[in-house]
Amino acid sequence: MSSHTAETRLGLIGKLLLDGEMTCETGLHIGAGKGSLDLGGADNPVVKDAFGRPYVPGSSLRGKLRSLLEQSSGLITPADLIYLSRRRGQEVRIHQTDEPGDEVCLLFGRNPGRTERASGETVESVAATPARLTVYDAPLELDSITEPMRENLDDELTEVKSENAIDRLTAQASARTLERVPAGAKFRVRLVLDILCAEDKELAARVAEGLRLLEDDALGGGGSRGSGRVKFTGWKAAWRSRAYYTAGTAEAIVLEAGTTAQLQAGILAADFAEKLS
Repeated sequence: MSSHTAETRLGLIGKLLLDGEMTCETGLHIGAGKGSLDLGGADNPVVKDAFGRPYVPGSSLRGKLRSLLEQSSGLITPADLIYLSRRRGQEVRIHQTDEPGDEVCLLFGRNPGRTERASGETVESVAATPARLTVYDAPLELDSITEPMRENLDDELTEVKSENAIDRLTAQASARTLERVPAGAKFRVRLVLDILCAEDKELAARVAEGLRLLEDDALGGGGSRGSGRVKFTGWKAAWRSRAYYTAGTAEAIVLEAGTTAQLQAGILAADFAEKLS
């Protein structure tokens, strides 16, 4: 739990910008939905921008970080989960409480109102918390798709992975295809942490924790079948104080790290919080 209390006053102190590179160590599939299905294409296409280039939606990366931090904090019991959606077959449950020091809610925000817990209890949430963490869409670095890679791809920038589901009684195979961004592709990622009070500086460590958890988990679909393993490198942390926006002062590079482990070590250092002022 954070040291936030119900009396903690909020006002912009500054923003911590984390820029890095995300490399696909296995093929990556973040689905575009059925609305973009092309005739003769893969059953499950990846999401693409207006120029037809795959990208990683900020919502996908942010949602995965939230899920992993909820799990690592032991916050996925029915008493801690509320329904975002009750649509049959598409239920969505997330963690949310009114506890002032709840770091997950501080990072990702919470909305007041009547909600139903996964345990079946209806509760009235009264706390409204602005989200501190913003995660931007991550564009593909086109140069990371090299010519030798393109020679073995099914499309200019993506591959198609064929899978079979086997009926346990008849042994009949049901084929399906999955479009993936190939291993070796790189994306530019940016996360921004708003520091609205001195206590918010503690939240940077949770962001680093979530990134490390993700490196040993999977992003996107098909994770249990080998897709979605990623690694982050080339981190740069820049601090933009309120004076950066009001008086045009320069930003300060407070940390550079080659790996996520090094980023976490730098954030956990005793003097890191002093740099965010």
